[in-house]
Amino acid sequence: MLKLKKIFMIRAIDVFLSFFALIVLLPLIFLIYCLIYLENKSPIFKQVRMGKNMRKFTLIKFRTMHIGTESLATHLIDETKITNIGVILRKTKLDELPQLWNVLRGDMSLVGPRPCLPSQFELIDMRQKYDLYKYLPGITGLAQIKSIDMSDPILLANTDFKMMKNLNLRKYFHYLLLTFFGSGFGDKVKKIY
Repeated sequence: MLKLKKIFMIRAIDVFLSFFALIVLLPLIFLIYCLIYLENKSPIFKQVRMGKNMRKFTLIKFRTMHIGTESLATHLIDETKITNIGVILRKTKLDELPQLWNVLRGDMSLVGPRPCLPSQFELIDMRQKYDLYKYLPGITGLAQIKSIDMSDPILLANTDFKMMKNLNLRKYFHYLLLTFFGSGFGDKVKKIY
């Protein structure tokens, strides 16, 4: 598991990279904000998630679903709830950009287990068994790169455990680069036929 020195180093890199990305990507963030505002007048979506030490925090994202959509895990929501702009944002993962603020605040890391909803009891239980709540949740990680979503809590928790057990700076940057260049996908939604 991660040593204390490595944890501090990763946190320092998280702060530097998220601050740098927020500055560089500010024009893109502003453009996305305006486009979503034109579509539904509510560009930012906030949702309570489970964080380090099982403390709840408010995750922020760009809104990709219609206002009033029930607050459930994405794989439980049907595709008709996704907005026109939301389809593009989710495929390109640009809906995650506001989470850079969560990283700066110390709620999240760039790399770690994706934070789940407090209502995802099976996943929470599995993550507790693997002692994964001693780490900050992340924007991306091994599960996202392998296209494993929260619909399979056992596989997800096991993958998160393997990632955190073997995480080092090389793998940290490897996961970031793979995510940046398009590995994985956004969370699956239910298909309506």
